Amino acid sequence: MSSFLPALTTPYAAGGRLPRGAWRPGRDRRAEHQPAPPAGLREDGGRHRVAVVGGGIAGLAAATALAERGVRVELLESTSRLGGRVASWQVEVDGSSVAMSRGFHAFFRQYYNLRALLRRADPSLTALRAVEDYPLLAAEGMRDSFTHIPRTPPWSVMGFVLRSPSFTARDLARVDVAEALGLLDVAFPNTFSALDGRSAADVLDRLRFPDRARHLALEVFARSFFADPRDFSGGELVAMFHTYFLGSAEGLLFDVAADDFDTALWSPLSAHLQRLGASVTLDSPVRSLEEHDEGVVVVTDDRTLEVDAVVVATDRRPLQRLVEGA
Repeated sequence: MSSFLPALTTPYAAGGRLPRGAWRPGRDRRAEHQPAPPAGLREDGGRHRVAVVGGGIAGLAAATALAERGVRVELLESTSRLGGRVASWQVEVDGSSVAMSRGFHAFFRQYYNLRALLRRADPSLTALRAVEDYPLLAAEGMRDSFTHIPRTPPWSVMGFVLRSPSFTARDLARVDVAEALGLLDVAFPNTFSALDGRSAADVLDRLRFPDRARHLALEVFARSFFADPRDFSGGELVAMFHTYFLGSAEGLLFDVAADDFDTALWSPLSAHLQRLGASVTLDSPVRSLEEHDEGVVVVTDDRTLEVDAVVVATDRRPLQRLVEGA
């Protein structure tokens, strides 16, 4: 989303790095602004009309960036709710209506672009609230905590290992140091590609990673993505380890939504889009796209739109269907 969202509007030093004393997106001093291409920053003045197909995070981000630049936006969502994989809806439980939310529930502080998007409708991010801890409890009774440890890498990893009951001195003595250092010195995407053909379990076996600590390094990540730990990609495991443990000085704690996702996040953002002049239409699946010299014809169940361009921000299957039929 970084190319879409002009969220960090204060001056930056050459090369993108923040100058000392400048406003930052968070506490990480290494944060760098990746600016949008210059052509993407022009004010459109309503000259163009663009259809955004899909009301998930990607579609909402694209619609926001376009509408803020004066483009006439038509956001088309096939279901009755916004949010895509991070949506919420009402269900009946014991005769009462309650909200059910799906998708990730952890809004880490290093998600700068996502948080910048949410600030469009909620400048103080009052819709998010901090969690004090999310302890991991093992069947053996061990309890691992992510609070009260340093936030800046590599001290965050060292502090966590020293405090965790899942690592003992004997366990650490058995670890293959050369293999461990190799996993710390990585270069993506090459490291990911090199490990993607190996299972995460195999990567930990070669590392001689402690069995008692595997629930931290493997089970949590794999189960979070509905994958069997034995089939989980070694490349994914190492990438996630670097993203959350070594990729930021924001720490390992996160925020959660203060209400169901629609109430807290997507309805306010939808209202923001409509204040900018965008049209947000639910229950409007796009059936086909047809490109002409003058633009694109978008066909839904109940109307046909002629637009200058289309942003397709859907899941893979509807994306393939629309592209193959175009």
